[in-house]
Amino acid sequence: MEQWQPTKCPKDNGSMESIPGFNDAWKCVVCGLEVWAGDVPTSEEYEELVLLGEDGAPFFDTTKDVAFAINGKIWPNNHVHVLRPNRLKVGIKYLTYSLNCTDYSLYISGSTRDKLNQSDMDNILIRMPSLIEQTQIANFLDHETAKIDHLIEKQQQLIELLKEKRQAVISHAVTKGLDPNVPMKDSGVEWLGEVPEHWETLPLKLCVETRKGVAFKAVDFCDSGIRVVKASDIKQKTIRESEVFLPDSYINEYPKAVLYTGDLVLSTVGSTPDVKNSAVGQIGKVPESLNGSLLNQNTVVFSANKLLDQGFLFYLVQTNSYRDHLDLNAHGTANQASLNISDMLDFIIPMPETNEQIQITHYLDNKIAKLEELEAKSASMISYLTERRTALISAAVTGKIDVRNWQAPSVTEADTELSA
Repeated sequence: MEQWQPTKCPKDNGSMESIPGFNDAWKCVVCGLEVWAGDVPTSEEYEELVLLGEDGAPFFDTTKDVAFAINGKIWPNNHVHVLRPNRLKVGIKYLTYSLNCTDYSLYISGSTRDKLNQSDMDNILIRMPSLIEQTQIANFLDHETAKIDHLIEKQQQLIELLKEKRQAVISHAVTKGLDPNVPMKDSGVEWLGEVPEHWETLPLKLCVETRKGVAFKAVDFCDSGIRVVKASDIKQKTIRESEVFLPDSYINEYPKAVLYTGDLVLSTVGSTPDVKNSAVGQIGKVPESLNGSLLNQNTVVFSANKLLDQGFLFYLVQTNSYRDHLDLNAHGTANQASLNISDMLDFIIPMPETNEQIQITHYLDNKIAKLEELEAKSASMISYLTERRTALISAAVTGKIDVRNWQAPSVTEADTELSA
């Protein structure tokens, strides 16, 4: 790689002299223009560019980036701006950091979809210190954000471990019970393996009663009244509150569609199984805030009969084995899948006595609550670190913190910081 060294100022053709303390920076003796030594790309390398969202980008979510520095083969579509910075005026990394902390409320247009058109983009103002200081700011931010990103990654890994722990705890409790010394027997069911000797196994369809959601007409939806629960509202083992309502009279007209606190609702239409967060067969327990709401179509309510405790049922359908069963029976197009209720119920479950089911439910309620508390703390820490990252970038590129005298730590020091 050839190292480029300027001999004449690109602005006024004046001579250039090295800047003390830097072996890759020069200043014009006439106009004072500072220039840093970029590498001259060979024919086998790619130009560094900046990609900036045009529409649909998270312009108002300060925790997400909208600009990205790239160096390699790309095929940008018509929803992104491709920027080729003037390297004599602005550094690639500095520009990217600046664009990611811009207040886009001043530049965004569009009523239904946020859009940054080219004329508005051209009016974006960024602070322009010297190239030397831009490089210093970018290097500082690279180092500091790497430390923050490392901490965020650790918390994300912890959350994943807690989720795995949750699934393992549920699966073991509902298939093996709470007594580690109890005699076991072969259940004859592949997914169950051995179960306590005194347990039975039964088809789920013999233990559950079902009722489907109602295909309400869209023209009947209104801005107030009885809240409606849609299949898309079922997320994270609970149900979100939608902003869709029906007239109060519908409570009496559709009594089978009324939901009550603790009801177990599953979606029968959704994404294909590979889209985990919205795959068909999402499971949610009705919270107290949705007691008395109305259930829309493409859903089914599972209600345990006298053989099964409702809480035990809730944990049974959370097992990975039941999720695999739903995935296996999902059918449909490339973008949407559906489930037949008969297929959803064609599943063999372990059946301890009712008192033991209740004991297992109470055990899991307490155990899962503790795991969720730890998960919430990690999520809160990620939120704090993300906000800290955003604030640090903004402070550095706006000059609120002075990093001109910052020095990059040695490799050993940097490794120590990341391992702390």
